Amino acid sequence: MFDLIGEGSFAESLPADPARAAGVRQVQGATHSWVAPTPVSSPRVLAWSDAMGEVLGINSDQALPLLAGNAVPDGFKPYATCYGGHQFGNWAGQLGDGRAINLAEVRGTDGQRYEVQLKGAGPTPYSRTADGRAVLRSSLREFLCSEAMHALGVPTTRALSLVATGDTVVRDMFYDGNPAPEPGAIVCRVAPSFIRFGNFELPAVRGDHALLRQLFDYTVNTHWPDIDPQAPDAVERWFTDICRRTATLLAHWMRVGFVHGVMNTDNMSVHGLTIDYGPYGWLEPFDPSWTPNTTDLPGRRYCYGNQPAIAQWNLSRLGSALTPLVDDVQVLQDALAVFANQYTGDTQRQFGQKLGLPEDAPPDAVDALLKPLFDLLPRTEVDMTLFFRGLADVPTAQDAAEDALLAPVLPAYYDAGMLRDDLRADTTAWLRQWARAVHEQDAETRKHAMNAANPLYVPRNWLAQQAIDAAEQGNLDPLHRLQRVLAQPYTPQDGADDLAARRPEWARNKPGCSALSCSS
Repeated sequence: MFDLIGEGSFAESLPADPARAAGVRQVQGATHSWVAPTPVSSPRVLAWSDAMGEVLGINSDQALPLLAGNAVPDGFKPYATCYGGHQFGNWAGQLGDGRAINLAEVRGTDGQRYEVQLKGAGPTPYSRTADGRAVLRSSLREFLCSEAMHALGVPTTRALSLVATGDTVVRDMFYDGNPAPEPGAIVCRVAPSFIRFGNFELPAVRGDHALLRQLFDYTVNTHWPDIDPQAPDAVERWFTDICRRTATLLAHWMRVGFVHGVMNTDNMSVHGLTIDYGPYGWLEPFDPSWTPNTTDLPGRRYCYGNQPAIAQWNLSRLGSALTPLVDDVQVLQDALAVFANQYTGDTQRQFGQKLGLPEDAPPDAVDALLKPLFDLLPRTEVDMTLFFRGLADVPTAQDAAEDALLAPVLPAYYDAGMLRDDLRADTTAWLRQWARAVHEQDAETRKHAMNAANPLYVPRNWLAQQAIDAAEQGNLDPLHRLQRVLAQPYTPQDGADDLAARRPEWARNKPGCSALSCSS
């Protein structure tokens, strides 16, 4: 079924929790605990990623008992990992995989190594007061967005399957005292590893420097083969690379208008991947202060505009955790400084592509367009995805009429009537400025390049909610249709205009469409 990696895997290389009894506990001196998935009553595959299945060399027919947690084949040693984290800026202590269970590490058909993990497969020693399960609404959103982000070119963990359990799970969706039963589901997630910043934070805070060193040595040996973990500069080189990867990830998030919603340090991957799709969202009306997470609303710590600074703050927490491994903390501070330079360079390059500027355009040319645009867009409700997509079709002739300039981007405006007087004049002026910056290029070549940088389809929350509502009634067609379209987000597809539309008015305040909680 899978090409298992035993020797050299996370579970076989690092110290395990010696306790095997069920129940929540503080786990000391170990990176993981052995725990088996809890079987479910009536598993059924709701969605499947053919692309990920090909990489892993598996199909949905042979995999269902394993992916539902109902069977653990010979050679598999499932486990949950132990980590801590800073949540909303505060140290939260031991957290760990409260409902995620790693089945195994495997070798893909591409020769790469992958961890295969079930999310929602039952309680673990880290479940605290929870049941270790997940509901359909959050599981469908994670499955859908994981694969959509991959198609968008955003570094991410992947999803292999979405399985209905046949059992109900009680959740209080908005933590307002109204718990209700919901259909349960399990997502199979896949990544090179699920090692997080918090895996290093917990032993560092506990003063377990021997375990911290073991985890560092394993991680570098396994996933950074070009670095000798015993070399004097190993920690500096590794941390520098994580800062670079994280900066590149954040530039991608900002490029496509993605808002993670819960950027705790335990939700940050050392591989620079998007991980833990909870209350995420997409900038539909462009608003840098917007957060999709109701838990985050008082301070908007994790809003779109704050994400780069939060990523750097999270990296500083990881750097602090690594200080016992270096003789001079200055090397970690120097590495952290790499983040800002990498992020600035990646952002200018990626937004330069979105704007259709020449590849050799200087940073000042990007800033000259981007800064006034980002001041302009929040003045009324404008869909970020549709504005940038429509920009490719704006005429660049210097004598173009105002109406002709505005027509390609008007579908991005929630209320075209708001585009009047001073706002209309300022928008027209910016479009003329943009046209002057790109008019010397071949129009068709530029349009092709811009459409390759600006997606037409993104996994908007209201689209996901429609798929959730239908799936809960037994209709999987909207989910499968959305999955197919999102696999090619930059290419117009016949009959899919409705999946490239602004958020409809009915979805403005509907739960799951504009605001979500961490409840899942």
